[in-house]
Amino acid sequence: MAKKKEQEFADLGLGTKAQDKNARFINRDGSFNITREGLGFWESLSIYHTLITMRWSKFIMYVLLFYVVANIIFALLYMGVDMEGLAGHKGESFTEHFWEAFFFSAQTITTVGYGYIHPSGIAANTIAAIESMTGLLGFALATGLLYGKFSRPKASLVYSKNLLIAPYRDINGLMFRMANARKSQLIEVEVQVVLSWINDHEKKTRDFKALKLEREKINFFPTSWTIVHPIDEDSPMHGITQAEFDARDAEILIILKAFDDSFSQTVFARSSYKHHEAVWGAKFVPLVKDGVSKSGEIVMEMHRLSEYNTVGLN
Repeated sequence: MAKKKEQEFADLGLGTKAQDKNARFINRDGSFNITREGLGFWESLSIYHTLITMRWSKFIMYVLLFYVVANIIFALLYMGVDMEGLAGHKGESFTEHFWEAFFFSAQTITTVGYGYIHPSGIAANTIAAIESMTGLLGFALATGLLYGKFSRPKASLVYSKNLLIAPYRDINGLMFRMANARKSQLIEVEVQVVLSWINDHEKKTRDFKALKLEREKINFFPTSWTIVHPIDEDSPMHGITQAEFDARDAEILIILKAFDDSFSQTVFARSSYKHHEAVWGAKFVPLVKDGVSKSGEIVMEMHRLSEYNTVGLN
């Protein structure tokens, strides 16, 4: 059975070729540390995926940028066919004409249409018709993207900054801590931890070994969870020193699966620790505050998630 499990994680789908020192397979935020070269622009283009996965601040910036640029383009088009095509304009200078055309464009693209200025003639009406359709399609797409970002099921977990090698019962254990950053409830939480390190420095190949955990599954995840791998005689880390752990460019890969009660869907999360993020001879401080809040709730001091005390190893 052990041999079968070791073969199952022969490369984990990440390949067995060793990369440069300290290069990750999985970034701390769960993204894969991989870039693709040699593909054509259209082959690698994925606008929906890019927009749906980018940070909210960046997404809002792109939406506002598109809105402003689109209005500038249409304002210049209206000016290009002569401002006489916009009946009701009062400006005389170029700047006044531009701002009148810009705000008329903003009213048209949003289909507000105040009526202070209106298109006159075939050319201006044609541009206004095209802009109205552009606005309808653009805002429909923006609405769909907003819904997609809000409704996208995603586990929002926070991890301890460091991986610890700490005393565990009569032996030592490899451990890290994580917590649910949201108020949503995660149930039936399962985690897999895989050790990746160089097995042959000359051939530059890596091994992937599944680490046996103290507990691989919990039913509820309202507080924090300290994941522990006992470093016993069956552990691939048994007898490994810190110097050897570093020399073999070890990386601990974390794969989590849970059911999110808010979305009623299964969510996934990934992260990793590199060997230089491991602290040997340390133990996490308690995360749950003594006593309860005034309303009778258990208090988790999340700012202490990564705090630890130095201890001796067994």
